[in-house]
Amino acid sequence: MADKNIVIIGAGYAGVHAAKKLAKKYKKDPSVNITLIDRHSYHTMMTELHEVAAHRVEPDAIQFDLRRLFNRTKVNLVTDNVTHVDHNKKKVETEHGAFDYDYLILGMGGEPNDFGTPGVGEHAFTLWSWEDAVQLREHIEKTVQLAALEHDEATRRAMLTFTVCGSGFTGIEMVGELIEWKERLAKEHKLNVEEISLYVVEAAPTILNMLDRKDADKAESYLVKKGVKILKNSPIVEVKPESIVLKSGEEVPTHTLIWTAGVKANSDTKDYGMSTARAGRLKVNEYMESEDYEDVYVIGDLAYYEEEEGKPTPQIVEAAEQTGMTAAKSIIADISGGEKEAYNGKYHGVMVSIGARYGVANLSGIRLSGWFANFMKHMVNLYYFFGIRSGYYMFHYIMHEFFQTKDKRNIFRDFPTRYGNVLWSLPLRLFVAGFWLAEAGAKIYGHTKWSEITSSWSNIPQLFTGLGEDSWLVGSTVRMPFEWLQEATSGASEAAAGGGETEWATPILSEMPGIFEWFMQIVLPTPEMAVFMQKFMVFVELGIGLAILAGLFTWLASAASAGFLVMFTLSAMLGWNKVWALPASIALMNGSGRTFGLDYWVVPYLQQTVGNWWYGKEQAIYKDGNGLASDKKQNRKAS
Repeated sequence: MADKNIVIIGAGYAGVHAAKKLAKKYKKDPSVNITLIDRHSYHTMMTELHEVAAHRVEPDAIQFDLRRLFNRTKVNLVTDNVTHVDHNKKKVETEHGAFDYDYLILGMGGEPNDFGTPGVGEHAFTLWSWEDAVQLREHIEKTVQLAALEHDEATRRAMLTFTVCGSGFTGIEMVGELIEWKERLAKEHKLNVEEISLYVVEAAPTILNMLDRKDADKAESYLVKKGVKILKNSPIVEVKPESIVLKSGEEVPTHTLIWTAGVKANSDTKDYGMSTARAGRLKVNEYMESEDYEDVYVIGDLAYYEEEEGKPTPQIVEAAEQTGMTAAKSIIADISGGEKEAYNGKYHGVMVSIGARYGVANLSGIRLSGWFANFMKHMVNLYYFFGIRSGYYMFHYIMHEFFQTKDKRNIFRDFPTRYGNVLWSLPLRLFVAGFWLAEAGAKIYGHTKWSEITSSWSNIPQLFTGLGEDSWLVGSTVRMPFEWLQEATSGASEAAAGGGETEWATPILSEMPGIFEWFMQIVLPTPEMAVFMQKFMVFVELGIGLAILAGLFTWLASAASAGFLVMFTLSAMLGWNKVWALPASIALMNGSGRTFGLDYWVVPYLQQTVGNWWYGKEQAIYKDGNGLASDKKQNRKAS
């Protein structure tokens, strides 16, 4: 079979899913080449742009490097701008090269639609890219900072008025974030929070028209309760530098208009010579194949396919992912044989977050609001990471959504956040380390000698006079008070009887639970195995103590500490006098080694070194292909 070149333009939701599907199918097939071209070296989680724009998360939280997504796959990454698609020669031309294709997938998505409204391009902010979100965030912070110093009351009020045009997903989620952020903005700039005004301006008579009225009314009530002014039946006819003009003639003074009123096809496709439909979207058939050209597929927001007459595929993430999968399956059927599968959109509902702590959702008829709605949105986002096979970014999503937020801006408020000074856990860390070193010392030197050594500072030199007779490291005596081992030899029985009162305090459990005893009998079936394990455990305890003391791999050492204490408890070996060490060990899993500990240097080094080795080094621009796919193909044929 001749080599097949598949070129995908656009690393959005649809493009990433298509590339993942194709890469998995042809992982071991060298005859199929897959190239993903995007003007950025990263994939943006578009559904979370409002979180960056309103400073809930940092900008890198929604920026997923393509190398991390596609390293150890056969997808070639190219960071470049596509300038032309030559359908006759089957060639994609970019600013820095050209790529032959046998199959082309267009997934460049959409862009804001201003409907020709004067002043939008010059004076409004959009929220359709990572750059948009960062620019808007910086503008809001700068505007509030200047407003705090403005003496003219009217100007000050206009500067502190933030207006959102459009009441779809993006607009309502953006104003929801502003509701929560304005508290921090006011506090940092010594303003009265009541001075900050929020508006939603909608041309239609209702808001959130993708929801049924019951859910939309809940959302509207919440917005009004939080002080948002909602102007319905109010089309904007002009945007000025410091105000907006409504169709009614009313003028609203504002220095910040966020335009989220509509979406149209990416304007880069206007010269591609392909049939367009509503909002410039490219017409495709049920296999996501262009109506104009064979072997050209269109996916995501860019594709126009009517599932029912007059109802095209919605411009939502689920549709983008499914159109990408349909196109990939169509190409697979063409290359490998088989029937193509027609697109069959399966949408599980809609959900809108209004800030971090409230939302509304309709999931296949199940209506949720408040905490549960936002919880389900997080679950959907985590499922997305599962779909693109990125455990790395799933972990980071959990961290920045639940553990790195401020001002109670997550569904669990501030309870799980780790923004605290771990310096204050240092005394506890030293205490737990001392606990394990003392436990190991008693076993190394024997309980009798260790008690004598630790009874007085003057006895410390005895550490260098050898081990005691009851040391766990000498002889072949079983020191663990387990009945089946005691019965095995008289020596074991005597040791258990003699050690029961000196080494083991009154245990938390009077006897082992049956299932755990069964497990321990499998692990320690004979005295010989018990002797080996008890010697091994001495070094484990010593290692845990030293690691926690040094602050090295403290999370793992503390987790091991907690795990062994649970095991000792179930073994009926842990006394009430030592139970404190269990919650203390759990408490130390808060990153306590980052203060006066080796983890301060070791963990960041390992994260960078191992990350670069496994995922590859992140770059601003990728050039996996040299831009001359046609030349390479010719060279292969010649050789």
